[in-house]
Amino acid sequence: MRGALSGLTTRGRCLLAAGIAAALCALVLNERDLLRVAIFAVALPVLAAALAAGARVGLVALRHVVPERVHVGNTAEVRVELRSTGRVPSGGLLLEDGVPYALGSRPRFVVERMPRKSSVGLRYPLQPVLRGVHQLGPMRARITDPFGLAEFERELGGTSRLIVAPKIVGLSGLPVGAGLGTGDDGAIRLRTGQGEDDAIVRQYRHGDDMRKVHWRSTARRDELMVRVEERPWRGGIAVLLDARESAHRGSGPSSSLEWAVSLTASICLHLHRHGQHVRLSTEDGHALAGGHSNGGHSDTEVLDALAALRPSHRRDLACSGDPGSGRELIAVLGATTPSAVHELIKYRQRSVRSLAVLLDVKSWAGSSEEGAADPKEVARLLTAAGWGVMIADARTPMTTVWTRLCHSAADRMAVGKGGTAW
Repeated sequence: MRGALSGLTTRGRCLLAAGIAAALCALVLNERDLLRVAIFAVALPVLAAALAAGARVGLVALRHVVPERVHVGNTAEVRVELRSTGRVPSGGLLLEDGVPYALGSRPRFVVERMPRKSSVGLRYPLQPVLRGVHQLGPMRARITDPFGLAEFERELGGTSRLIVAPKIVGLSGLPVGAGLGTGDDGAIRLRTGQGEDDAIVRQYRHGDDMRKVHWRSTARRDELMVRVEERPWRGGIAVLLDARESAHRGSGPSSSLEWAVSLTASICLHLHRHGQHVRLSTEDGHALAGGHSNGGHSDTEVLDALAALRPSHRRDLACSGDPGSGRELIAVLGATTPSAVHELIKYRQRSVRSLAVLLDVKSWAGSSEEGAADPKEVARLLTAAGWGVMIADARTPMTTVWTRLCHSAADRMAVGKGGTAW
């Protein structure tokens, strides 16, 4: 009873106090009619509190999130089925679901009358602005009596998970010869035993490119043979994401870290859709996706890993070995010092393609930001080491970054053949 009386509202407490006062006056004045009124005034809030408290065991809420995985900027829908299994007061229910601030404001509902032994369906949309693995719930229900004399709160529905993946930008094109065993890099691998040097050949047909003639097979068979294709090199591509908190600027959805995560996700999915085996890792060498023996991964694995990624507290890049593990490497780097760049350079062979996107983090923090390393100086060091480099700021579209990065890969090949870099 003490627990039930604790749920009395201001109106209920005032009515209870008035009833007790009237009862005392009735006893003093010996007024039986006033005593009857006093008993009614005391009994009404007590019964209302007991009814509202007893109704707490009669509510069940089931929550469904559709879909359970959504990209930043898209919309998900939450469906809640509220069911009554006991006696619920007809005064109504005030419901509020627990929603993180990154998913929007907390939805509130008022159910004027809850049918007994039946359910009520509630829906509300979510428009996430920040990636992450978010927990929805629990739902808080405030139960009142018809007269507003008592109310109680109860948690319903437990919690549900919503995975908010980074925003994906459609990219086009690939770095020349990327992972295909073709071009300058592919030829180097084939000669060093990293690829598969057997070729599929067929008889020459009118109109075939003479540059594809396979002279060894031609001499052996005494007829003109042409190469159809070379089997793809399955070493794969390594994508490195610099997730150091100290290497990025800005906060929330507009930070440089979120921009880098979105670009990394777009690159991984783009390469995977073109048949590439991708290994995604952070600056400390920890594999987020594609760390299996077969080197493969799924888009879901990448999106879930990046959704749950949290900034690292490491101050500097510190590599104990080749960050690409012998693969071609695409690095998305934040603010990086020349000394830290040497950690990436010293373990990478010039014969293996290395590409880097350098973020000009000052553009995310404002022009007054000081202390960040000049990305142009870092770019010169990487270019001198044979890397293809692209500097990006907050205003550069990701499609432009990727296109120029692919061009820098072609320029790197030109340098290896005696050309000049941009």
